[in-house]
Amino acid sequence: MSVSSVSSFSTASSGGGSTSEIASLYKQIQSITKQLKDLSSDDTLTDEQKSEQEQMLQSQIQMIEAQIAQIEQQQAEKAQQKQEAQQPAATKADGINRPTDTNQINVYV
Repeated sequence: MSVSSVSSFSTASSGGGSTSEIASLYKQIQSITKQLKDLSSDDTLTDEQKSEQEQMLQSQIQMIEAQIAQIEQQQAEKAQQKQEAQQPAATKADGINRPTDTNQINVYV
């Protein structure tokens, strides 16, 4: 039994499809994990070949996890930018018409 290599080098889309892209990457991880489990019961390979295949599959999982982390980072940045764009610009307190905690006037008549 030969283990086919599964690799995915996709870039995060700028649209809203990144959630489905993450789901697809998780499915790839599940597939590779299954291949790892099947590898241990494969009697046609030598121990050295199994070790090489295992290292290759684990490195693929790490690459996919890195892609997922990158996509999630991009999503977080987009959400932060969107939130910052929705917040009105805070006016700077100058102490006259907009008093600060240390610079305000209390007038009692």
